[in-house]
Amino acid sequence: MSEDTPTNENSDSAMDLASGIAAFEAKSFSQAMRLLGPPADNGMAEAQYRLAVMYQRGLGVVRNELMAYRWMTAAAEQGMALAEHGLGCMYLDGDCVKQNAGAAKTWLSKAADQGLEGSRMLLDMIAVDNT
Repeated sequence: MSEDTPTNENSDSAMDLASGIAAFEAKSFSQAMRLLGPPADNGMAEAQYRLAVMYQRGLGVVRNELMAYRWMTAAAEQGMALAEHGLGCMYLDGDCVKQNAGAAKTWLSKAADQGLEGSRMLLDMIAVDNT
């Protein structure tokens, strides 16, 4: 088998990811939670990010700050810009984690460097507030 040939586990995770995203977008959060778990466990940042959002907001599951932080961090550490922004906001607001302006700036900067204008705007607001 070549490196380019997906294993059944990888193709199953990709299918679960696609189905989970569709369920998330359709606001079928309980189904999305079930479908996104395996790809998140397999390191897929998109699944990790969406699980983080569901845990953070209590969508299809009881709000769980520890799980929200865990999954958001996992996705952000893989360089996913939306997760970097989300983690920065968590630190900025003290949501799911102890408030930490330095960590917020670090993660928001990473997202802004990838072109997220919302992150850039937050960084500009932080700078204005500190003058």
